[in-house]
Amino acid sequence: MKTKIMTIATTMSLIRRCRALGGLTFFQPSFSNVALENSAGTSSPRIRNLLRRNVSTTQPLSEKAEVKVTFVRANGERIETKGKEGDSLLDVVVNNEIDLDGFGACEGTLTCSTCHLILPKDVYDALPDKPTDEEMDMLDLAYELSETSRLGCQVILTKNLDGLEVKVPSTVNDARA
Repeated sequence: MKTKIMTIATTMSLIRRCRALGGLTFFQPSFSNVALENSAGTSSPRIRNLLRRNVSTTQPLSEKAEVKVTFVRANGERIETKGKEGDSLLDVVVNNEIDLDGFGACEGTLTCSTCHLILPKDVYDALPDKPTDEEMDMLDLAYELSETSRLGCQVILTKNLDGLEVKVPSTVNDARA
């Protein structure tokens, strides 16, 4: 069996190709690489430069867009807040410590109906993910069910939902009880 030895030129070529595809990111030096460099006692500037870099195949973290959401209680009280793109409406309530009695009792495991919300018709129709059978089963147990009811744990924020206004039913029914 032949063993192929990767030279610095081969390694650099591979790194360049990966970076061009967007799948390789360089980070600042880490303690372990600096220690490795010192213990290796290398005098080649090119090798020292390679040892000083950390290579990762993960994509860099990006800032997620903020999305404004307004929760409207049955008594008309409006709670304006923000969530991040990719958060569920349940996440928005929890992360912003909004006090909605009994809301999200199952913590998004789709085993209760306490995060029941009523969406505007146009928003309901425009959502990319339609309710699953499991969500519909839970919604059947919710109070004040409407044609545009959804569970907050199943509605994921996108930039298109910026300015979303949702109604919070006056009572909740914990389907687990």
